[in-house]
Amino acid sequence: MEAIDAAVKYVRSRSKLQPQAGVVLGSGLGNVVDAIDVDTEIPYADIPGGKAATVWGHSGKMILGRAGKLPVVVLSGRMHFYEGYEMPEVMLLSRVIGRLGIKKLIVTNAAGGINTTFKSGDLMLITDHINLSGVNPLRGPNIEQLGLRFPDLSDAYPESLREIAKEVAHKLGQKLREGVYLFLSGPTYET
Repeated sequence: MEAIDAAVKYVRSRSKLQPQAGVVLGSGLGNVVDAIDVDTEIPYADIPGGKAATVWGHSGKMILGRAGKLPVVVLSGRMHFYEGYEMPEVMLLSRVIGRLGIKKLIVTNAAGGINTTFKSGDLMLITDHINLSGVNPLRGPNIEQLGLRFPDLSDAYPESLREIAKEVAHKLGQKLREGVYLFLSGPTYET
Protein backbone atom coordinates (compact mmCIF):
# COMPACT_ATOMS: atom_id res chain seq x y z
CA MET A 1 0.00 0.00 0.00
CA GLU A 2 2.97 2.29 0.60
CA ALA A 3 3.89 2.29 -3.10
CA ILE A 4 0.31 3.15 -4.06
CA ASP A 5 0.07 5.90 -1.43
CA ALA A 6 3.38 7.43 -2.59
CA ALA A 7 2.18 7.44 -6.20
CA VAL A 8 -1.19 8.98 -5.26
CA LYS A 9 0.54 11.67 -3.19
CA TYR A 10 2.79 12.53 -6.14
CA VAL A 11 -0.10 12.74 -8.61
CA ARG A 12 -2.08 14.95 -6.21
CA SER A 13 0.96 17.22 -5.86
CA ARG A 14 0.84 17.74 -9.64
CA SER A 15 -2.92 18.29 -10.02
CA LYS A 16 -5.79 19.22 -7.73
CA LEU A 17 -8.33 17.82 -10.21
CA GLN A 18 -10.61 15.20 -8.63
CA PRO A 19 -11.35 12.77 -11.49
CA GLN A 20 -14.71 11.03 -11.48
CA ALA A 21 -14.01 8.65 -14.35
CA GLY A 22 -10.98 7.01 -15.90
CA VAL A 23 -10.00 5.76 -19.33
CA VAL A 24 -7.14 3.42 -20.20
CA LEU A 25 -6.13 3.88 -23.83
CA GLY A 26 -4.81 0.83 -25.61
CA SER A 27 -2.95 0.43 -28.89
CA GLY A 28 -4.02 2.80 -31.63
CA LEU A 29 -6.15 5.05 -29.43
CA GLY A 30 -3.60 7.61 -28.22
CA ASN A 31 -5.26 10.38 -30.23
CA VAL A 32 -8.33 10.19 -27.95
CA VAL A 33 -6.35 12.51 -25.67
CA ASP A 34 -6.96 15.27 -28.23
CA ALA A 35 -10.58 15.42 -27.00
CA ILE A 36 -9.46 16.14 -23.41
CA ASP A 37 -9.01 19.63 -21.98
CA VAL A 38 -5.69 18.76 -20.33
CA ASP A 39 -4.85 20.04 -16.85
CA THR A 40 -1.71 17.97 -16.26
CA GLU A 41 0.35 15.32 -18.07
CA ILE A 42 2.60 13.09 -15.98
CA PRO A 43 4.99 10.58 -17.58
CA TYR A 44 4.58 7.19 -15.91
CA ALA A 45 8.31 7.06 -15.16
CA ASP A 46 7.96 10.22 -13.02
CA ILE A 47 5.35 8.60 -10.76
CA PRO A 48 6.89 6.73 -7.80
CA GLY A 49 6.89 3.05 -8.77
CA GLY A 50 5.90 3.90 -12.34
CA LYS A 51 7.69 2.52 -15.37
CA ALA A 52 8.25 3.94 -18.83
CA ALA A 53 5.90 2.53 -21.47
CA THR A 54 7.73 0.30 -23.95
CA VAL A 55 4.95 -0.69 -26.35
CA TRP A 56 4.72 1.22 -29.63
CA GLY A 57 1.82 3.68 -29.64
CA HIS A 58 1.65 3.97 -25.86
CA SER A 59 2.83 7.43 -24.79
CA GLY A 60 3.16 6.33 -21.17
CA LYS A 61 1.48 9.36 -19.62
CA MET A 62 -1.20 9.92 -17.02
CA ILE A 63 -3.38 12.78 -18.20
CA LEU A 64 -5.72 14.64 -15.87
CA GLY A 65 -8.26 16.96 -17.42
CA ARG A 66 -11.85 17.31 -18.49
CA ALA A 67 -13.94 15.58 -21.10
CA GLY A 68 -16.61 18.23 -21.49
CA LYS A 69 -17.44 19.08 -17.89
CA LEU A 70 -16.46 15.67 -16.49
CA PRO A 71 -13.12 15.54 -14.62
CA VAL A 72 -11.23 12.51 -15.91
CA VAL A 73 -7.92 10.72 -15.66
CA VAL A 74 -6.58 9.04 -18.78
CA LEU A 75 -3.82 6.46 -18.89
CA SER A 76 -2.29 6.73 -22.34
CA GLY A 77 -0.98 3.21 -22.63
CA ARG A 78 -0.35 0.68 -19.90
CA MET A 79 2.14 -1.82 -18.55
CA HIS A 80 1.72 -5.35 -19.88
CA PHE A 81 2.44 -8.58 -18.04
CA TYR A 82 4.15 -9.91 -21.17
CA GLU A 83 6.73 -7.11 -20.97
CA GLY A 84 8.17 -8.86 -17.93
CA TYR A 85 6.52 -6.72 -15.28
CA GLU A 86 5.18 -8.37 -12.16
CA MET A 87 1.44 -8.08 -11.55
CA PRO A 88 1.79 -5.39 -8.81
CA GLU A 89 3.69 -3.25 -11.33
CA VAL A 90 1.06 -3.89 -14.01
CA MET A 91 -1.71 -2.95 -11.57
CA LEU A 92 -0.06 0.09 -9.94
CA LEU A 93 -1.57 2.83 -12.09
CA SER A 94 -5.03 1.27 -12.07
CA ARG A 95 -4.88 1.17 -8.30
CA VAL A 96 -3.63 4.75 -8.18
CA ILE A 97 -6.49 6.11 -10.26
CA GLY A 98 -8.91 4.12 -8.13
CA ARG A 99 -7.47 5.82 -5.04
CA LEU A 100 -7.85 9.18 -6.80
CA GLY A 101 -11.58 8.57 -6.51
CA ILE A 102 -12.83 7.41 -9.90
CA LYS A 103 -16.03 5.39 -9.82
CA LYS A 104 -16.15 4.33 -13.46
CA LEU A 105 -13.34 3.02 -15.66
CA ILE A 106 -13.29 2.42 -19.41
CA VAL A 107 -10.47 0.15 -20.56
CA THR A 108 -9.61 -0.14 -24.25
CA ASN A 109 -7.17 -2.29 -26.15
CA ALA A 110 -6.48 -3.97 -29.44
CA ALA A 111 -7.25 -7.69 -29.44
CA GLY A 112 -7.37 -10.62 -31.78
CA GLY A 113 -10.53 -12.60 -32.22
CA ILE A 114 -11.84 -16.06 -32.93
CA ASN A 115 -15.40 -15.10 -33.88
CA THR A 116 -15.42 -15.42 -37.67
CA THR A 117 -18.24 -12.87 -38.02
CA PHE A 118 -16.02 -10.13 -36.56
CA LYS A 119 -13.88 -8.07 -38.91
CA SER A 120 -10.57 -6.33 -38.28
CA GLY A 121 -11.30 -2.92 -36.78
CA ASP A 122 -14.65 -3.90 -35.25
CA LEU A 123 -15.36 -2.49 -31.82
CA MET A 124 -16.39 -5.02 -29.19
CA LEU A 125 -18.07 -4.33 -25.90
CA ILE A 126 -16.93 -6.82 -23.26
CA THR A 127 -19.76 -8.65 -21.51
CA ASP A 128 -17.53 -10.93 -19.43
CA HIS A 129 -13.96 -12.17 -19.27
CA ILE A 130 -12.06 -15.40 -18.75
CA ASN A 131 -8.59 -15.34 -17.20
CA LEU A 132 -6.37 -18.05 -18.69
CA SER A 133 -3.14 -16.19 -17.98
CA GLY A 134 -2.15 -18.22 -14.95
CA VAL A 135 -1.82 -15.04 -12.88
CA ASN A 136 -4.26 -13.09 -10.76
CA PRO A 137 -3.85 -9.43 -9.77
CA LEU A 138 -5.37 -10.23 -6.36
CA ARG A 139 -2.61 -12.73 -5.49
CA GLY A 140 -0.49 -11.83 -2.48
CA PRO A 141 -1.37 -10.07 0.74
CA ASN A 142 -4.85 -8.57 0.70
CA ILE A 143 -4.84 -4.77 0.81
CA GLU A 144 -8.11 -4.02 2.57
CA GLN A 145 -8.07 -0.34 1.53
CA LEU A 146 -8.38 -1.54 -2.07
CA GLY A 147 -11.35 -3.79 -1.47
CA LEU A 148 -12.36 -7.34 -0.81
CA ARG A 149 -10.08 -10.34 -1.19
CA PHE A 150 -12.72 -12.04 -3.34
CA PRO A 151 -14.65 -9.29 -5.15
CA ASP A 152 -17.98 -10.15 -6.76
CA LEU A 153 -17.35 -10.13 -10.51
CA SER A 154 -20.91 -11.02 -11.51
CA ASP A 155 -21.45 -7.39 -12.54
CA ALA A 156 -17.92 -6.44 -13.58
CA TYR A 157 -19.32 -5.07 -16.84
CA PRO A 158 -22.56 -3.40 -15.69
CA GLU A 159 -25.52 -3.67 -18.05
CA SER A 160 -26.34 0.00 -17.37
CA LEU A 161 -22.96 1.15 -18.71
CA ARG A 162 -23.10 -1.26 -21.64
CA GLU A 163 -26.50 0.18 -22.60
CA ILE A 164 -25.04 3.70 -22.58
CA ALA A 165 -22.20 2.51 -24.83
CA LYS A 166 -24.70 0.93 -27.22
CA GLU A 167 -26.79 4.12 -27.35
CA VAL A 168 -23.73 6.26 -28.08
CA ALA A 169 -22.51 3.84 -30.77
CA HIS A 170 -25.98 3.86 -32.36
CA LYS A 171 -26.09 7.69 -32.38
CA LEU A 172 -22.66 7.75 -34.02
CA GLY A 173 -23.62 5.11 -36.57
CA GLN A 174 -20.87 2.87 -35.19
CA LYS A 175 -21.37 -0.88 -35.28
CA LEU A 176 -20.68 -2.31 -31.83
CA ARG A 177 -20.12 -6.01 -31.27
CA GLU A 178 -20.38 -7.82 -27.94
CA GLY A 179 -18.32 -10.70 -26.66
CA VAL A 180 -16.27 -12.35 -23.95
CA TYR A 181 -12.65 -11.29 -23.49
CA LEU A 182 -9.94 -13.88 -22.93
CA PHE A 183 -6.90 -12.78 -20.91
CA LEU A 184 -3.70 -14.59 -21.88
CA SER A 185 -0.22 -13.94 -20.50
CA GLY A 186 1.18 -13.07 -23.93
CA PRO A 187 3.08 -11.78 -25.70
CA THR A 188 0.07 -12.21 -27.95
CA TYR A 189 -2.92 -10.07 -28.62
CA GLU A 190 -5.60 -10.95 -26.15
CA THR A 191 -8.61 -12.62 -27.75
